[in-house]
Amino acid sequence: MIHGSFAFLVHFHSLGLFVDYRHIHTYTIDSKKKKNTHTHTHTQKRKVSIMVWYNQTVDALRDFFANHHTQLPLAVATGASMTVGLLLHFLLSDKHPQDSILHCPRVVAVSSSGLESENDGLPLPTDVFPGARDVLTPYGSMRVYEWGPVDGSKVLFVHGITTPCIALGGVAHALADQGCRVMLFDLFGRGYSDCPSDLPQDDRLFATQILLALSTSPISWTGAGSGNFCLVGYSLGGGIAASFAAFFPQLLSSLVLLAPAGLLRDSQISFQSRLLYSRGLIPERVLGFLVGRRLRAGPLTSPKRKNGKINAADALTEELPSQGGPSPQLLSRAYPHVTVPGAVKWQVDSHAGFVHAFMSSMRHGPILLQRQQKSWERLGEFLSTQSKLSPEEQRNNGLPSDKVLIMCGEHDPVIVKDELVPDATSALQGNVEFKYFNAGHEFPSTKYDDVARALLEILH
Repeated sequence: MIHGSFAFLVHFHSLGLFVDYRHIHTYTIDSKKKKNTHTHTHTQKRKVSIMVWYNQTVDALRDFFANHHTQLPLAVATGASMTVGLLLHFLLSDKHPQDSILHCPRVVAVSSSGLESENDGLPLPTDVFPGARDVLTPYGSMRVYEWGPVDGSKVLFVHGITTPCIALGGVAHALADQGCRVMLFDLFGRGYSDCPSDLPQDDRLFATQILLALSTSPISWTGAGSGNFCLVGYSLGGGIAASFAAFFPQLLSSLVLLAPAGLLRDSQISFQSRLLYSRGLIPERVLGFLVGRRLRAGPLTSPKRKNGKINAADALTEELPSQGGPSPQLLSRAYPHVTVPGAVKWQVDSHAGFVHAFMSSMRHGPILLQRQQKSWERLGEFLSTQSKLSPEEQRNNGLPSDKVLIMCGEHDPVIVKDELVPDATSALQGNVEFKYFNAGHEFPSTKYDDVARALLEILH
């Protein structure tokens, strides 16, 4: 086996893709030890070996497919590398099921504070917004915030893949100031919501979470006399909102999507990201380490890319304000010190379910066009049918055909305007309006006053 490993390394060395033999040797020796003798040092060595193997395999595969004249040894070396990966998957896979609920840090944060005044210093205070409630569900506890006049126009917000709902706090406060009833909640695995680890984070789970938030309100958000509600989704939340609207348009009075996922073309996703998030190619424990390591590497605010394909690691920072860009604005009236980068860093360091939630959302969430096109087209068919009716009949049926608005940033490298506009227009059969901002993907948290004004126009 040692001679085979050495031959595999010779192939890579001849191609300038050398892997330190000591890592492979250590890995072979460590794998023979009994489970109860494994140490943290051995685990770290194994993780470093996997990282080296993964990065070099990605480079080799990309070069192979880009150059049809690649020599045969490269293909052989790549195959050997994948075989090693499968062996390491067997060695590192978790054999004992974990608790199906990965709990949020809320209990720890409250109990460790001691004094109520210490809550002020938390990056994400437990009462960051008014009207906080924790809803006990079969999927774990979820955090919901709701405030504003009970007879005001109702607006429900769904946040993105990385940030908790604090990112939409500026918009929510601005609407509440204008007499709206607003509701926000933390998606499972973010903020103060637990994470169910045995379920995929897909549009089914997210639709269930929306219905759970609505059903626990002290006032009626749906049904006769409620006036229905406006659903606002940002980034991943935009994909969630569009999918929800496709199945429950009768509950909505309007739909607003902020830099929405759901129509992201497959060509926009880098080869590395597709390989990284393909289930089975990388052991879950190692994948969790890689993603967690990237999340913790920082800085959590960085200059945004101007072009190129989307890498999952880069996507982590796109919901955060850019360095040198607009200063983070007031997101929480009670705690002016709260910022999106600070809340995300706290979440990464403290929430046991965040890395899992992020990975699962990348794999299963309503992000890519190839998975969500039928859902958007279903919504388009409903809107097209609505457009043939009178305004009163449309309101009685649910979402009117002239109450769908998409906002996006002119410089957004993730949700590209020149692709989103034609794709959304086609899927929704022209029943959509667009508004653009001189900003990137993070505009809802940096230009919330402008976003709120556009929302008020569609509400009234």
